[in-house]
Formats: sequence, structure tokens, C-alpha cells
Amino acid sequence: MRLLGWMLAALLGVSGVARADAVEDFYRGRTVNLYIGYSVGGGYDDYARAVARHLGRHIPGNPTVVPQNMEGAGSLRAANYIYSRAPKDGSAIATFARGAAFYPLMGLEGATFEAVKMNWIGSANNETSLCVAWAGTGISKFDDLKTREMTAGGTGPTDDTVQFVKVINGVLGAKIRSVSGYPGGNDVLLAMERGEVQGRCGWSYSSALATRPAWLTEHKINILLQLGLTKHKELPDVPLVMDLPMSDESRAILKLVFARQVMGRPFAAPPGVPADRLAALRKAFDETLKDPEFLADAQRGGLEINPVSGADVQTLVADIYKIRPEIAVQAGKLLQ
Repeated sequence: MRLLGWMLAALLGVSGVARADAVEDFYRGRTVNLYIGYSVGGGYDDYARAVARHLGRHIPGNPTVVPQNMEGAGSLRAANYIYSRAPKDGSAIATFARGAAFYPLMGLEGATFEAVKMNWIGSANNETSLCVAWAGTGISKFDDLKTREMTAGGTGPTDDTVQFVKVINGVLGAKIRSVSGYPGGNDVLLAMERGEVQGRCGWSYSSALATRPAWLTEHKINILLQLGLTKHKELPDVPLVMDLPMSDESRAILKLVFARQVMGRPFAAPPGVPADRLAALRKAFDETLKDPEFLADAQRGGLEINPVSGADVQTLVADIYKIRPEIAVQAGKLLQ
């Protein structure tokens, strides 16, 4: 029996080495395409390109990771592509709107994927988003939005910049008018500078730090509200949406909508990726986000790093899909 045990252990060890070798052989000399659901220069693009610069070193075989922008429909073009049309061999991954995983649950048009079947690689940050107004507008606090209209720039109808406005208006009675159609977040910021719009809601604090830090330090914008389930440690005096007075039903709707913040910068692979390659991609992602070279790169770019593992993102998505159907329906109606 002891001999049999040794033989079995040896066989399992050989099998594990063979699987590792097979993954390394697959990726050696290969290109991994990283599709980015937004245009160049925004927060998602900054995070994706930083990850792409370092991820290949941690994947067995050290493939070249090539970022490619695939903007459209508030990043749904990239999400739908990675789910249904991209190669399912581990050579394609994507990053797209953090809320996209929950669009099918809420019946939103344009999402043709099943989020629970997506292979989640992980998230680079657990996000807090902001609702901000240009300082020159005179809108200085959230209560101002209940009596004054503010125009807010957005991308597509399924993006946070548009959806968060709808839910804030519908649940909290704000008077924010979306001006959408901008290709990406950076375009919205340029529109604010030109005076085309007065503010932005659904702007990640990490993105603000990375792309417009002077707006914060020079008080060019007023932060009206934090959008997420918990406050950011650096913004203790800015009200959190979940702390505002509302009914239990409204709070449940907001919890569903803002659960996406936990997977603030998500990366995913298609369904059907071989298990050993998926495990290698997840491990490589985790190692990348701890890599001192990556962290130094992220710091230079002003990127906040608070990673969430692929397994934890997978669990979060599965749990949210167990929510009471009537809450999902109500949230979906608000976001239509």
C-alpha cells in the first residue's frame, strides 16, 4: 500500500508538471489580445495598458500582451465580443464597464452574454465613484441637485456615467440631465473644460486621481456624492449615497446598482477557456498586481490598486444573480 501511494503521488506530480508545461508551450511566442471597451486616455484604458505592460511576465511562456481599444455602446461591444466571438483558448481577455455583468439581470438591452458563464480574471481595484460639478457652476453640494438642473456628460446608455444619473434621479429626486454619446471618459472631461457640460456622475475616484489630479488639489470641481457601498478612506467628509435617507426598497435597489463597484476594473476571459490556462491567467493577474514594477508603474500613473481576485469576482457575480427578482426589475426600469 505504501508503494502504491508513492506511485500515485509520483503520477500526480508528473501530471501536474505536464499540465504546467502544456500551458507554457501554448503561450510561448504567442500574443494575448487585451480588448479595452473604451477609447484611449480614460481610466479603463489607463488600467488596462498598465496591466498589459506587466502581465506577460507572469504568464507561463511569457506571451506578448497587446492592448486594443474596442469602444462602443458603453463598452458592451467589447463585453459581447469577448463572450461570444473571441477565441476561447486563453489568447483573448477584455476589460469593460464594471456594471456590465449585471445588465442582463436587469433586462437592459444590448447585453448578449451570460455573466455567470464569463471567466472572470480579477479586478484591479475596488472602486468608489463620484458625482462632481464644475466649480464655476455654483453647484456645491448634493442637495443643490434637487432644485437646480445640472448637465452631466456620459458615454453610452449602459455606462455608469449615464446609468448612475438615472438611478440618482429616480431614487433620490435629483435633477441631472445626461448629455451622452462621448466616446470615453476623457472626452467627457474635455467637454467639462469646454463648458459643454457642467459635471459628471459615475467618475471613479481612482480615475480622477490618475487623469485630473489638479482638478482635486486646485478645487476646480466640487465632489457632491460618493457612489458605492462604502466610503473611500480619503473622502471622509463627502456624503455616501447609501447613507442618505430613503426607503428599504430604494436602498436595496442602490445596493444592486452599486455592487459593481467591488469589481471596479474587471478583466474577463470567454467561457470555455481550458481550466489550466484560466488558472494560469488568474494566477498571473494576481502576481502582476503585487509586482513591485507594476505597482511603481501604477503609482507613476496615479492608479489606485486594491485588487479583487478572479474567484472573488466570480462569487460576487453569482451572488448578485440570486437577488430578489422584483428588485432587479425595478432597478432595470430605472436604468432603461
